[in-house]
Amino acid sequence: MFLVDAGGYLTALSRYDLSGRLDYRIRAHTEKWFQTVTMRIDRFHSFWRGSQSSAKQWLRRFRHHYNHERPNQALDGKTPAEEIQN
Repeated sequence: MFLVDAGGYLTALSRYDLSGRLDYRIRAHTEKWFQTVTMRIDRFHSFWRGSQSSAKQWLRRFRHHYNHERPNQALDGKTPAEEIQN
């Protein structure tokens, strides 16, 4: 599976005798995740005053919270970890 922008991917695949299809559900989830992470990184750089090790600890906690604790509206209130396990 490749996550691609829709523009021109079929042409690129056909050069190698491959075919493909877009699954916008997966793409939408991935783009939403990147949007969230980008927003958090921007805030992080603007306000963080701690050490590099404390930044790593914060990022580990955020990743756990985002994937295992925070319900996601696009996943009908399930967490990403719950969605993958089903």
